[in-house]
Amino acid sequence: MSKGSDSSLSSSAAVKLRRRFKKDNDSDKGLLPTGKSDAHDYNARRASRGAAGDDRIDSIVSILKKEVKKFKTTTLNDISLRNDPYKVLISCLLSLRTKDETTAAASTRLFKVAPDVNKLAALPVKTIEKLIYPVGFYKTKAKRIKDISKVLIDKYNSKVPDTIDELLKLYGVGRKTANIVVTLGFKKPGVAVDTHVHRISNRLGYVRTKNPEETEWALRKKLPEKYWLVYNDLLVAWGQNVCKPISPLCSKCAIKDYCYKVGVNISR
Repeated sequence: MSKGSDSSLSSSAAVKLRRRFKKDNDSDKGLLPTGKSDAHDYNARRASRGAAGDDRIDSIVSILKKEVKKFKTTTLNDISLRNDPYKVLISCLLSLRTKDETTAAASTRLFKVAPDVNKLAALPVKTIEKLIYPVGFYKTKAKRIKDISKVLIDKYNSKVPDTIDELLKLYGVGRKTANIVVTLGFKKPGVAVDTHVHRISNRLGYVRTKNPEETEWALRKKLPEKYWLVYNDLLVAWGQNVCKPISPLCSKCAIKDYCYKVGVNISR
């Protein structure tokens, strides 16, 4: 039976699991399945043990680095190659609640007209609206990025701040955006957590958290810093193409042997 299955364990299967995980020093009776314990529930309890001794991440990152090369890179990744924090920030704000291809097209149109913060601040809101349409909430975003551009000019000498604390002072910038700007815009350590990173980190059993912010702090404590810059990119690509929110493609997953499949009821 594969890990994470919703079927009940037979008594003999439970005994085998007990023997198997005793080798991992998993001797806590509260974690071990007995009788006909549910395997999915067992994996969830096992995953809740915490950070200590979880060395799966080295293999997971190594495999994903190779696997994601077959997928199309995200707009933010492409823009980050230009080493321009301003464009990373604005594109990230445009990407919220918006499909990646829509973000790419809107960013391209906007940056042709406003390649820097000063030119963006000089544009009328209506012009910005037309340039970024049809991103989600385009009217709200047009006003917001214009306001942010003015703040950057007035308070930061037309530059994007390179710390999370300062970025969070910008209205409309949350922790995910701040971390993305720090990591992709400045190549500094940060842990950007979106819905894919939150979902997959929990599904793997690497963390056990309730929301993206909790996941960020859990990863900051547990994830080796050498992986901070790449972790978001890898899990976003994997989440978009393989480890989907509903019915993930577990049969095609290159890291399935390292996954506890926490919360997975149906897979393909």
